[in-house]
Amino acid sequence: MALSDNFVNYVVDQLSRWGDVSVRRMFGGAGLYREGRMFGLIADDVVYLKVDDSNREDFLRAGSSPFKPYPDKGKTAVMSYYQVPSAVLEDPNELAQWAQRSLDIQATRRRDAR
Repeated sequence: MALSDNFVNYVVDQLSRWGDVSVRRMFGGAGLYREGRMFGLIADDVVYLKVDDSNREDFLRAGSSPFKPYPDKGKTAVMSYYQVPSAVLEDPNELAQWAQRSLDIQATRRRDAR
């Protein structure tokens, strides 16, 4: 997985109106964090956000596909992150709404785990 610093900086800038977002590089990609919770990731200069039953339909309607960490290795692992539509990525206000829903999923999961 390739990751360009320029693209990472662009994504963080697009999310800056929403709040402080940190980036943690891992496995050739990067995790997107806010308030200590991972809500998204970047791989091969593509942004993915966390999904569950509450927001998956929005991604599917937009033609998004799930993140597959091993697309060339014949493995079919699919994670619960879907590609952010380019129109959403280009609109900081819309992106903030989608990112907030993904962050909310992580908050709900933590509460349910207790």
